[in-house]
Amino acid sequence: MKKYSKKVILALDTTDTQKINFLFKELSGIIEIIKIGYQSFIHFGPDIVQKAIGAGFKVFLDLKLHDIPNTIEKAIESCIKHRIHMVTLHVSGGREMIEKAISAKQQFKSDIKLLGVTVLTSFDDIGFKELNYRLPLKEMVKFFAVKAKMWGMDGIICSPMEIKDLRQEIGKNLLIITPGIRFDKGQDDQKRTLSPNEAFEAGADYIVVGRPILKSDNPKNFFENI
Repeated sequence: MKKYSKKVILALDTTDTQKINFLFKELSGIIEIIKIGYQSFIHFGPDIVQKAIGAGFKVFLDLKLHDIPNTIEKAIESCIKHRIHMVTLHVSGGREMIEKAISAKQQFKSDIKLLGVTVLTSFDDIGFKELNYRLPLKEMVKFFAVKAKMWGMDGIICSPMEIKDLRQEIGKNLLIITPGIRFDKGQDDQKRTLSPNEAFEAGADYIVVGRPILKSDNPKNFFENI
């Protein structure tokens, strides 16, 4: 249980303060990392980051940064000052953008993890084809993963469907964090999904779980049964 508690990241996709307080209390000492995305961050601002850190969690800031290199460099500096543990950047932002992010990390001697977003898990082959990329979805994920490794990032974000192939391509040293974790076949906006067990067996370092825990009346019990 303790081993896997450090491998499951809670996606805090809510603006319900009462729910957040409840989750922080219930899962303190059980879950190590809280993922804060657009919904919570835009609603609460940096206060939600400090609240999570104050409750004993590490923060994974999932804003999928993608901008001109100098802007990204300053953004990473701000992340470091706010004691962010992990942050996402689109690999498609290019080599110079990623290098500026790494430069900020090195300048501040920070251990922040820079994670490269490959292709969003909301895409399937049909939707991705509409963007007219030269490569099909699966090959584009691999392309971005290889670039992330080549440019010195700490890890990548990909769907669980791609993990096994990517492990063979990028080796064991690059972290793989995967959303798209599902416990049933319900319909939602995630297209490329697997169960927690399937994702770990494929080679994931971390899985991100949000809705099933957020909707649970007993998140502690639900988590312990993952």
